[in-house]
Amino acid sequence: MQIYEIMLKVALLCLGIIAISLLFLCVGIILGRRHTFRSQHIGQSAAMRRRGIHCVQSMDAIERKLADSPLRVKERAE
Repeated sequence: MQIYEIMLKVALLCLGIIAISLLFLCVGIILGRRHTFRSQHIGQSAAMRRRGIHCVQSMDAIERKLADSPLRVKERAE
């Protein structure tokens, strides 16, 4: 019976620590500064643009424009 009492105390201690940490997290979010998240889109990142990396949708749009170009290389010989 004594082992169950120890396990119960440890479990309650863990739950108490988790509850306190969640309380501090909520207080920090509610009372903290208003944070803004930067855009996560690759096309809007300056570092990615410097490297010449674009998002898939932009690359697809560029390829579709090139498809109408007379300078386009044919992929298959007919």
